Amino acid sequence: MCKLIAFYLPQFYSFPENDKWWGKGFTEWTNVGKAKKLFPNHYQPRVPADLGYYNLRNANVREEQANLAKYAGIDAFCYWHYWFGGGKQLLNEVLEEVVALGKPDFPFCLGWANHSWFKKNWNKDVSRFNNEVLIEQTYPGIEDIDNHFYKMLPMFKDKRYYKVHDKLLFFIYDPHGIPQLTEFVNRWQVLAQDNGLPPFYFIGNVTRSIEQEKGNALDAYALDLKNKAFNIEKNTVLRKGLSYLFPFPINVIRYSKAIDKMVDDILFRKSKIYPIIYPNWDHSPRAGNSASIMHGSTPQLWGKLLEKVISLIHDKDEGDQIIFIKSWNEWGEGNYLEPDLKYGRGYLDVMNKMLRKENVYNERGKW
Repeated sequence: MCKLIAFYLPQFYSFPENDKWWGKGFTEWTNVGKAKKLFPNHYQPRVPADLGYYNLRNANVREEQANLAKYAGIDAFCYWHYWFGGGKQLLNEVLEEVVALGKPDFPFCLGWANHSWFKKNWNKDVSRFNNEVLIEQTYPGIEDIDNHFYKMLPMFKDKRYYKVHDKLLFFIYDPHGIPQLTEFVNRWQVLAQDNGLPPFYFIGNVTRSIEQEKGNALDAYALDLKNKAFNIEKNTVLRKGLSYLFPFPINVIRYSKAIDKMVDDILFRKSKIYPIIYPNWDHSPRAGNSASIMHGSTPQLWGKLLEKVISLIHDKDEGDQIIFIKSWNEWGEGNYLEPDLKYGRGYLDVMNKMLRKENVYNERGKW
């Protein structure tokens, strides 16, 4: 039975660091609301429908999100989790409230977004060549590895925490960025056992060749081929320079073509490689003319992509029939499933109908 896990961004409420960097009250909605069309028929701005410009500190909003996700057949949210080292966290309040309240009654796991934050990532008026760091990702060593685990321990103990092969799913955004990856993995396995938890199931994000991952400490990989669709690996510096010479984005691809390039018919069939797929992508609210944009996404094309990927993983062992969706609510990057004014619940409706038809939408919400 296919399992769908959607990445979940918690940056929809204000907090002191963002107030300092961007002005009081800044949230992800700030850039989303200011987005503009950059070329004819460009779908911007994107306006949320059912849930509006929500504040994720509101427990009722989180309940409604879970209800919509259940309707669409999503099995769990993978909350992006920000641990920068030395005990420093950001955006941790939402998940802490989810655990403290025991609501919503919906499975979740953690995805460690282990990367530095740069000023250019949230401000389209800042040069793409500007590498000013807002907060740096660090890896202080064994004591920090332990502190990280114990800070997350209430989440790992929660009955809703999502498991793969009866193990706690923990997703790592940049496994190669961790200088002591094997030590980290081994230490957390020991700490899990010491605290009466199941073992961890570590999944690493991969955006390039899967061959370079052989022999590392992780259990499995999630393959993200968005960069391949845009051919981003080539001429990156040239593209960034050209984006300042032309009054329009130069890295635009039709979604109908992108969905073919984001699929690997061979690798997606392998047991420990899980697809990452996108319902849409447009991060012009953050990047302006430097953005990469998948133009022309529709619920029907999204359904076509999802159906194709489900067919590719159908023959895997049941426990490995996993698809990651990026994302549930990354509005600033234009990749989301939540209802908007143009399509309403269209993306969710397609999933509901298709997954029922394929007989993989059975008893969702149980774990």
